[in-house]
Amino acid sequence: MASKRPCSGNDDKQQQQKLSPSGLPIHKIPGSYGVPFLSPLRDRLDYFYFQGAEQFFRSRIARAGGATVLRLNMPPGPFISGDPRVVALLDARSFRALLDDSLVDKSGTLDGTYLPSLRLFGGHLPLAFLDAADPRHAKLKRVALRLAASRARHVAPAFASAFAATFAAVESGLEASGAAGVEFNKHNARHMLDFTCAALFGGAPPSKAIGGGAAGMAIKWLAFQIHPLASGAIKPWPLEELLLHTFRLPPFLVRRDYAELTDYFAGVAAGVLDAAAENDVTRDELLHNLVFLAIFNAYGGFKIFLPHLVKWLARGGAELHARLAAEVRAAVGEQVIVTVAAVEKMPLVKSVVWEALRMNPPVEFQYGRARRDMVVESHDAAYEVRKGEMLFGWQPMATRDERVFRRGGEFVADRFAAEDEEERRRMLEHVVWSNGPENGEAAEGNKQCPGKDMVVAVGRLMVAELFRRYDTFAATVEENTLEPVVTFTSLTKAAADAAGRGGDGEA
Repeated sequence: MASKRPCSGNDDKQQQQKLSPSGLPIHKIPGSYGVPFLSPLRDRLDYFYFQGAEQFFRSRIARAGGATVLRLNMPPGPFISGDPRVVALLDARSFRALLDDSLVDKSGTLDGTYLPSLRLFGGHLPLAFLDAADPRHAKLKRVALRLAASRARHVAPAFASAFAATFAAVESGLEASGAAGVEFNKHNARHMLDFTCAALFGGAPPSKAIGGGAAGMAIKWLAFQIHPLASGAIKPWPLEELLLHTFRLPPFLVRRDYAELTDYFAGVAAGVLDAAAENDVTRDELLHNLVFLAIFNAYGGFKIFLPHLVKWLARGGAELHARLAAEVRAAVGEQVIVTVAAVEKMPLVKSVVWEALRMNPPVEFQYGRARRDMVVESHDAAYEVRKGEMLFGWQPMATRDERVFRRGGEFVADRFAAEDEEERRRMLEHVVWSNGPENGEAAEGNKQCPGKDMVVAVGRLMVAELFRRYDTFAATVEENTLEPVVTFTSLTKAAADAAGRGGDGEA
């Protein structure tokens, strides 16, 4: 009788190897948090100044032997954040854990490892900071969803007005400045606040009701919330590090601005506020949530996203512009304004917007605390996460993942127009800028953005209005932390538009 072959040490190790439900080997999460205080401080400097966000993450992945699930410190760190330690999920597959409300608790995690002072929000914690399981979340989300649905028909005309004002200012600036160019961002920032309020509430726009400084007030209020995550605003950088990343800016410095904004919304949103009782929320809580929804969620998103969209269009060049112009003009015909229904018939326009959202999600990061002990899977391995650990994902690495998107690091204008329906659906599952898949829907019980459809519609309207009016344009781009600075250097009007205006076709 043959004797049994003794098990080798490797066999024992293999037998003991734990596997995830899908059969991936479970590894210990690599990476290190380093020395308390000193390491988070050094990591903050790397993130903002010495490496930049993308190189910061890629260097940590390299140190971890290529693992895309790893431990690291996230800014702001000392002294603003009490605990900068996170488990980073830096690929498309592991990132999905952050979109599963059954796995992660998102209470107070909108801004990551710190929570802004509630004095910035009238003493209330806004909807975006509430976990999906919080009873207040469903009540406030219900109001937001109903508001978005009831005002959907106002989006296109309000945007047409804002677009016309923005590009009238750009054209005038080009005529006056010539080769010097005109910055798009400052005009976008001014007119998109008026658009946001007109689309959501109607009534007098902020620039009329409050005055020309309304957009500045809104941006200042936003800055007091997100300054620990911004850079490039103050030079030299050591001064910025001291002023923006070391201590919280005191809320009383923006109190008067916020009071004016709140008074404005109390007037234009009176009809929505009158329904507060039937939604089982107080009028005051709903008012401050509407301010946050309009300025932080909507206006802040447009302020960041539209410059990115124009950036990619500028880099696409005259050939892409010609294709877009042909598609837009064929679909719009003689319509006075571009409608949401019209852009549904523009596959290339839709693809360009989805691709811009894939390349530059308006919010680059996601956070959430593990609800329980669990296993997170990357493409090649699995990792055990303990209950209460903070999970973090840098969205551009997930949405540009080469294992999901071919040429994932490139902007491919017709990516979503050139594929069949099944492949397009598969890709849209991984376009997750709205805290959920692009082919998903916001609901009271999930954390997907209630204004998701409005953002997509505005992006499409932007492209369509641009190429209905202009044949092509040129612009320079300066990349910054939150949004690129786009400077138009030329605009070539469409022949019919130029003739109707009595112009020479060039601005």
